[in-house]
Amino acid sequence: MPDEIDNNQPGPDGNPPESNDPAGKDEPTPANHDADAAPQGPEAGRPLSSESSGSPDGTRLRCRYCNQLNQIRAGVVTAGSNIRCGRCRLPLSEEPHKKFTGLDPHSYIHPLDSQALKTLQMIPGIDPILKKLLEVTGESILRIMFMANGVRVTEKQCPDLNAKLEVVCSTLGVEKPELYLSVTNPLAGGGGLGFNAFTSGVERPFIVVFSPLIERLDDDEVLAVLAHEVGHIHSQHLLYKVAAQLLFLLTERAVELSPIPPGIAGLITYPIRAALFTWYQKAELSCDRAAQLVVQDVNVITRVMLKLGGGLMNSKVDHEEFIKQAREFDRMVSASFIDNFWTSLLAAERTHPFPVWRVSEILKWTEDPAGYAKVMEADQKAASATS
Repeated sequence: MPDEIDNNQPGPDGNPPESNDPAGKDEPTPANHDADAAPQGPEAGRPLSSESSGSPDGTRLRCRYCNQLNQIRAGVVTAGSNIRCGRCRLPLSEEPHKKFTGLDPHSYIHPLDSQALKTLQMIPGIDPILKKLLEVTGESILRIMFMANGVRVTEKQCPDLNAKLEVVCSTLGVEKPELYLSVTNPLAGGGGLGFNAFTSGVERPFIVVFSPLIERLDDDEVLAVLAHEVGHIHSQHLLYKVAAQLLFLLTERAVELSPIPPGIAGLITYPIRAALFTWYQKAELSCDRAAQLVVQDVNVITRVMLKLGGGLMNSKVDHEEFIKQAREFDRMVSASFIDNFWTSLLAAERTHPFPVWRVSEILKWTEDPAGYAKVMEADQKAASATS
């Protein structure tokens, strides 16, 4: 928990004080200090760089993520002390955070995503069909659903989430979409707690994150979830993604209301549905890579998957053991045709890949010299060439 210090007391609404300078250029905001977090690793105890030091009141440190200038209490400015930005609540550090310049999504899109999209686009007239579906239904159906069923995030409403979204968009070079929080998922019959997030809208993209998911994640992990969702926008997934969401929603209702027997109605839409949902799942792998490009720490991505896969709040979970499980799973399905077959069959009924598989995929990409490191290096060279 944050220390109870005079310059970082919560306001009347229980939230930390907001910055009057969204760009973080002028007035410093009090940083969040966590006195219970002991310094760890070789960096522990090393002073962080700051814009001014030696003051009895502490130092000022600019956030590497959101650029906010933070007032740091004297005597606690050490790497590993878990001091967090007063605006975005992400950890303050002297390590740089890379922002991309003209990042090409094809530089990181997963091969399975590309392959499934090509298969989908081979269906005759698929783009006109999907565009007509959006025209008839209006993509606003989903926006209205969450405008009525959730809370819209703004600079004043959940400002730390708004700041994290700005960090994601500035890192990937994407215009900031609207962000909504919702407890229940109306797409699943209007009831039940949501434990997910999704992106929708073609002309005006927006993101929905379900509160039960946010409440189980730390700030770094929330950044990863938002980055994953913005990855759908950056990767230009939204025409097919929104069509899949609407087709799923409308097919369920049409089957309930139509005089046509359900089996026949299902057969009519099966080719498009099957191709859409196969691609829909594979597209998630690309967005995990987009999240990695934003958080720039694979352990954050794998911790999110641990919690999605079943990490308990009231029991000790071991992150390294989960990594071992992912590597074992990858070896198992790679070595056995039968295991690979059953994995593919079981995954076919899901909108998202299995969390353990997603971990194995992101590990392979970050450990491959021609993967994550190549994207980071290529962008650096491009930036140097244009400067």
